[in-house]
Amino acid sequence: MERVVLIRYGEIYLKGQNRPYFERVLYDNIRKALAEFPGIRVTRAQGRFYAENYKDEAAVLQALQKVFGLVSVSPAYKVGKDFETLFEYSKKIMTDQLSLLQGREILTFKVESRRSDKKYPMNSMEINREMGGRLLEAVPGLKVDVHHPDVVLNIEIRESGYLYHEILPCAGGMPVGTSGKAVLLLSGGIDSPVAGYMIAKRGVALSAVHFHSFPYTSDRSREKVIDLCRILTRYCGAIRLHVVPFTRIQQELYKKCPDSQLTVLMRCYMMKIAEAVARSEEAAALVTGESIGQVASQTMDSLAVTNAAVSMPVFRPLIGFDKVDIVTVSKKIETYETSILPYEDCCTVFTPRHPVTHPRLEKILESEKRINGEELIQEAVANIEVIGIRPGRNRF
Repeated sequence: MERVVLIRYGEIYLKGQNRPYFERVLYDNIRKALAEFPGIRVTRAQGRFYAENYKDEAAVLQALQKVFGLVSVSPAYKVGKDFETLFEYSKKIMTDQLSLLQGREILTFKVESRRSDKKYPMNSMEINREMGGRLLEAVPGLKVDVHHPDVVLNIEIRESGYLYHEILPCAGGMPVGTSGKAVLLLSGGIDSPVAGYMIAKRGVALSAVHFHSFPYTSDRSREKVIDLCRILTRYCGAIRLHVVPFTRIQQELYKKCPDSQLTVLMRCYMMKIAEAVARSEEAAALVTGESIGQVASQTMDSLAVTNAAVSMPVFRPLIGFDKVDIVTVSKKIETYETSILPYEDCCTVFTPRHPVTHPRLEKILESEKRINGEELIQEAVANIEVIGIRPGRNRF
């Protein structure tokens, strides 16, 4: 008997002739997610992956539950598939489950089986009936309940027999890397990490851009963003973080442009720089954590102006979310506690007292002529610091 983890995938079943490509990418992503477990072996067979030869099962399960493209995992016993062997280990599982009862004497159960080995001498219904009856006779305290059982004993007949009673949900979505690459504008707040998580869930690989305004923002704020990237890598895989020196652009805008337009103008230059980074990274889109109406730069008019700053598609996966929705996801993916650390953010530097909420594009373009924008962008891009971050590891 051997402990293994059964790994199931979902949406890529629908990919027809392209399915082998998606399976290969998912297999590579699983191996990367489990790279920190020495000696672990990942194999693939008949619509399943298996993880074998590990010591810390709980940690392996936790890592797998964060891999996009997987729908569920089950810690299982891998045994011989002759019926008597299956029965002996099924009896052990049910006896163990009975021992966990507190203050109750009866454990309800049912048996669910499936067989991909069509040469097996019993079909699924026959296995269910025979195993259920044998367990009732052999294990006192069991009672069959096919509608609301305490325990569902699952039996899978494949190249081996697999027995399990837990099905743990995973992140779902598509394997990261199968839907192209995008650049995430990562501020250090609550929203942008959630936006990155959601777009990566659809299979998009990420690079990230952070705008740093030293000395107005401290090294602690920079380290906070690196920590957020490190958390995101558990789901998204390796991320190249581009830290952009943004102070000079902000100072020029502050000195030469209308105060009320500063927020929108800064957003426009962030988008332009992010687009330059995206082209250097061979990414096809930008991703932001904007939610319509949340702040002055996120009204429909403001978003239209910042869209006009770039020619690349801009994805805003949070556009219809309210703050409560976003916070809920950030807590689920464990970025919330880092996001709320009270370090400065470049978006709060040079903030106007009365920002324009319905900017007109022609006026913003007119204001942009007051500074040498192209030279400032080139200077910022030339001085970008690139930090590579891999899951479970430090920087590369």
